Amino acid sequence: QVQLVESGGGLVQAGGSLRLSCSASGSIFRFLLMRWFRQAPGKQREPVAGFDSGGSTNYADSVKGRFTISRDNAKNTVYLQMNSLKPEDTAVYYCNGFSTTTRVSYWGQGTQVTVSS
Repeated sequence: QVQLVESGGGLVQAGGSLRLSCSASGSIFRFLLMRWFRQAPGKQREPVAGFDSGGSTNYADSVKGRFTISRDNAKNTVYLQMNSLKPEDTAVYYCNGFSTTTRVSYWGQGTQVTVSS
């Protein structure tokens, strides 16, 4: 069983930065495909950034050049560095871990990011 806990959200002015962290319990973290999603009020949850099975990163067009995903397997943690934040980045951000072996998807509880104009 894997538990994911996000942290690092908060209120920031437009143009500012935040770094989100997602800490995972369990020994299978290094085998999970880790991704960040977000959900704004009244909108569907959407992928923001993630790793593919080859370890390469991918990003939504709306965050390319501003957000960076990284992971530290020794710390069982994945990060999302968010720079040049915009009001439209306001959302609850969720960490997701997907096992390609068991096809099980794990979710964190989410962390609120609010960007003021």
